[in-house]
Amino acid sequence: MTDMPRIRRVRHDIIRRNLTIARTEHVTPQMLRLTLKGPDLAGFVSAAPDDHIKIIVPDGTGATVMRDYTPRRYLPGAELLEIDFALHDAGPATNWALAAQVGDTASIAGPRGSQVIDGDIARWVLIGDETALPAIARRIEELPSAMPVTSLIAVADAGEEQDIETKADHLALWAHRSDPADGAPLRRLLERIALPPRTFVWIAAEASVARALRDDLTARGHPKEWLKAAGYWIAGQADASAKDL
Repeated sequence: MTDMPRIRRVRHDIIRRNLTIARTEHVTPQMLRLTLKGPDLAGFVSAAPDDHIKIIVPDGTGATVMRDYTPRRYLPGAELLEIDFALHDAGPATNWALAAQVGDTASIAGPRGSQVIDGDIARWVLIGDETALPAIARRIEELPSAMPVTSLIAVADAGEEQDIETKADHLALWAHRSDPADGAPLRRLLERIALPPRTFVWIAAEASVARALRDDLTARGHPKEWLKAAGYWIAGQADASAKDL
């Protein structure tokens, strides 16, 4: 009998860490990576690829705000943490990242917890847009050798496609679209994908897009236990999300 997948929730102590920017680089023209370092990273834990930390940044009025970002890669021996910023808006976190210089201070907190997906999973299908790309890329990199995984990712153009190094058996499918809230390109890609038994599908995108993709899957008979969907952002609403759909 196949073991059903389960999402195991792991809680972490919430610790605020004051770090230093060690490096800034453009992974692609619209994806900026900041590498943070510092002794405050001691004890940092990120148990799942889709974890979120809070980045604490100025809001332009003298106060600060917190925004959710994925820990793209953590190197504990070197005490380095990489965070990718999709430059698709002009919010305070994006503005802060664009202005960041090596040597500047960066404050983070979390992750508050992790949702670890366990079970007898034979293959993965990972679907998302630029905001989900850091989590998708991290999961692909961390999958075991020869694990079949297909990624369906919507970006602005070919220049935003990323090479993802992995030992997994990875098939990358890219969709290009001008409107980040347009789910049609991802839905067309999903129509082409077979969903054999024991396929776990992970989705994160604009909330209405993620819902439409979820509904497409359930209409095909894909079991809800083999599916996790989240709205990482909501069109027209600043700092809004729907983390569990």
